[in-house]
Amino acid sequence: MATIEEITESRLLLAEYDRIKEEQKTRIGFRDNLLYFTLAASTAVLAITVQSRQAQLLLAVPAICLVLGWTYLVNDEKISAVGCYIRDQLGPRLATLSGTHGAVFGWEFYHRDDASRTTRKRLQTAVDLFTYLALPMICVIAFWCSPAVRPLLVIVSLAQTLALAVLGWQFLRYAEL
Repeated sequence: MATIEEITESRLLLAEYDRIKEEQKTRIGFRDNLLYFTLAASTAVLAITVQSRQAQLLLAVPAICLVLGWTYLVNDEKISAVGCYIRDQLGPRLATLSGTHGAVFGWEFYHRDDASRTTRKRLQTAVDLFTYLALPMICVIAFWCSPAVRPLLVIVSLAQTLALAVLGWQFLRYAEL
C-alpha cells in the first residue's frame, strides 16, 4: 500500500487514465456486440413472422431496434466522451505536471488524424442508420401493406415511426462527421 507521501497528482491522474481506458474498452465491446445482437434478434423475429404468417409480429423489430439502438447510442457517446476527456482534460493536466512539451497520450490525437477517418465514420453511421432505422422502418412499411393492419396496431406503428425518427436524428447528431 502506498503511503500518503507516495501518492502524487500524476499517479492519481495515471490511475484515472487506466480506469477510464478500461471502461472505454468494456463499452466498445458491449456496443459492438449490441449491433450483432440487434441483427440476430431482428432476423429471429423475421423468421418467426414468415413461418407464422402473422405480419403484426413485424412490429417487434422496431421495438427491439429502439431499445438496443438507444443503448448502442448511449455507449457510443460515452466512448467518445472518454476520448474527449483524455484529450482535453487529463492529457493537458499530466503534460503540465510533467513539464512535457506536446501531447500526452498521443494515440488519442493520432488516430483521429487518419485521412480515412471521415469515410469510416460516414460508413459506420450508414451501418448504424440501416440497422437501427431502415431495417425497422422496412418492417413497419411491410406491416402497413399487410392484411394484419388494425387501428390500434397502426397507432403503435406510428408511435414507433416517430421514435425511430428521433433515434435517427440522435445518431446523426452524435456522428461527428
